[in-house]
Amino acid sequence: MKSYAAVDLGASSGRVMVGRVGPDTLELTEAHRFPNRPVRVPEGLRWDILSLYAGVLDGLRAAGQVDSVGIDSWAVDYGLLDADGALLGNPVHYRDARTEGVAEKVWATVPAAELYAATGLQYAPFNTLYQLTAARHSAQLASAERLLLIPDLLTYWLTGEAGTELTNASTTQLIDPRTRDWSYDLATRLGIDLKLFAPLRRPGDPAGLLRPQVLEETGLTGPVPVTTVGSHDTASAVAAVPATGERFAYICTGTWSLAGLELDAPVLTEASRAANFTNELGLDGTVRYLRNIMGLWLLQECVREWGHPDLGDLLSAAAEVAPLRSVVDAGDAAFLAPGRMASRIADACRESGQPVPESPAEVTRCILDSLALAHRRAVTEAQSLAGHPVDVVHIVGGGTRNALLCQLTADACGLPVVAGPAEAAALGNVLVQARAHGLVGDRAAMRELLARTQPLRRYEPRGDTAAWQAAEARLAP
Repeated sequence: MKSYAAVDLGASSGRVMVGRVGPDTLELTEAHRFPNRPVRVPEGLRWDILSLYAGVLDGLRAAGQVDSVGIDSWAVDYGLLDADGALLGNPVHYRDARTEGVAEKVWATVPAAELYAATGLQYAPFNTLYQLTAARHSAQLASAERLLLIPDLLTYWLTGEAGTELTNASTTQLIDPRTRDWSYDLATRLGIDLKLFAPLRRPGDPAGLLRPQVLEETGLTGPVPVTTVGSHDTASAVAAVPATGERFAYICTGTWSLAGLELDAPVLTEASRAANFTNELGLDGTVRYLRNIMGLWLLQECVREWGHPDLGDLLSAAAEVAPLRSVVDAGDAAFLAPGRMASRIADACRESGQPVPESPAEVTRCILDSLALAHRRAVTEAQSLAGHPVDVVHIVGGGTRNALLCQLTADACGLPVVAGPAEAAALGNVLVQARAHGLVGDRAAMRELLARTQPLRRYEPRGDTAAWQAAEARLAP
């Protein structure tokens, strides 16, 4: 039996979880949770990275002695370091407005179809490629000697060793998913210096030892290794899908919904690009073929505007609202920015000629129906584009606690849904560490252990999917 600290950073909070792993044991406890509050300063929206690092140190102190540490977080964002290794300003938040209109400038040099064929990445305005293009003439980038993605930056502060973890690097739109290496020709054409990035690491690789100062601050006794995990939180979450066999789809739910398939090779067709599917890299040479959907961010923003009403009461009231009365496109970039979310949802319904949701319950039902509809579209289209049929949908992450969303997803997809584990990213993080240290076998053994030890709930689809097809037609252009 060994203990592993999983640092799992989300868009609204971070936590340090402790996983205990043995031949028939997989237990997870929360050592410390801390807020992740972006800050709007005169130059734009920024991450409070020092507060996050302090939360990590507090969490390691609360975790007590562990056999290894692993870090995962959201993707695409980065910190810049100068020649002395010092951070050049707070990392820019992916919801910052600096990338507006930048994609068109990139496409003028490398057309969108060619860019997709080279990287397999869906269009998202905040991809690292567009962020670097937006920052091209900035003083910070001109002074930078090193670029580290967020989990790699925190690992560097913990260990003093720099690396770029591959699953997260695959979200930069600078990786070739076939070679699993940098797309050197693409970077050259776009004027991006790949020497800014530290050498690539893969899940399971050693990432250094906690520095003496970190040991002193956390009270841990060294040596404590840091192990590279799937540092993109979705990569860790997909590693923790408790599936048997290969005929499954997954939906990683939280602030975002990431819905798709686990494949052996990327899908780089023009039809795939037109459907805006992404090919991100996962564990053991796999490809996470998925679509980004706005996710529970829509509801989180509304709840914040409404003064944080009781979520259980809100979902109970939403369950009583007529189904599919109004739906919106949950992948629409119009919902990306914070603020006035309920009003923007109402405006979208009004513009599409649907009943306008007015009460919090009606807005909530509109959001959940819209998410389930987006899940249906992603799962259906992924199967068709990849030629990979599925028999079951696994929902992992925070959305597994939302029984109404899980049931609506089963109804919309016309497939059984298995919900759980809720802490998939942290569990995947822990399992990759345990595997690197010889406690767990291959991915199949990891998933079998998850299925035996974690609480799961199954939702069977109700009725047929005709009503969902009709609702889908309402959103057709």
